[in-house]
Amino acid sequence: MLMSGYYQQLFPAALMTIGLALTALAFGLVLAVSIAGMERSRLKFVAVPIKTIMMLLRGLPELLVVLFIYFGSTQVLFLITGSYVEFQPFWCGVMALSLIFAAYASQTLRGAFNAVPVGQWESGIALSLPKHVIFFRLILPQVWRHALPGLGAQWLVLLKDTALVSLIGVNDLMWQAQLTSSATFLPFTWFAMAALIYLVISICSQWCLKRIESRVTHFERAIS
Repeated sequence: MLMSGYYQQLFPAALMTIGLALTALAFGLVLAVSIAGMERSRLKFVAVPIKTIMMLLRGLPELLVVLFIYFGSTQVLFLITGSYVEFQPFWCGVMALSLIFAAYASQTLRGAFNAVPVGQWESGIALSLPKHVIFFRLILPQVWRHALPGLGAQWLVLLKDTALVSLIGVNDLMWQAQLTSSATFLPFTWFAMAALIYLVISICSQWCLKRIESRVTHFERAIS
């Protein structure tokens, strides 16, 4: 009966992991699109600092990024405001994972932007379309098509990286597996259960990604 209670605790922890990953994905995609655009900017005072920050993020271990965000955000706010403000571990984890995802996804998007022919911009300009309309209605859909396989792979990496936030106290799947293994003295059993749940989530994610790619391919064939 006691073991049954431990098993039940893994389900909300798995939901926390999925929620954390999806939230980080949403913020990370917005950041990645913004970063990819700024890196392509002709203004050096915009492009150079962004490229430098992204290079630093890609050069640091993900664990250090999580710890820097968790401990550094509180310290920075203390220096600015003079008062102690503690962020919730969940949102620190989201911030760190979003930055990590954006640092790599922005490169995928930059390559996707380069894959879109320049003539698409010229066609939009020839039709006297505003630049934001050209970007969002003409360029961005083509960018997503080129970037989808790479972003799908980075989503799977993001999903696994959520295990890092257990170190800052987020009650995710890895955190619950650690607590349960300490309470029952059965570490292999509970970490194996966590591994199985991660695999199930990853397999479901890969199935969804294949379905999305298949729909995009069929749509392109239909309009071509």
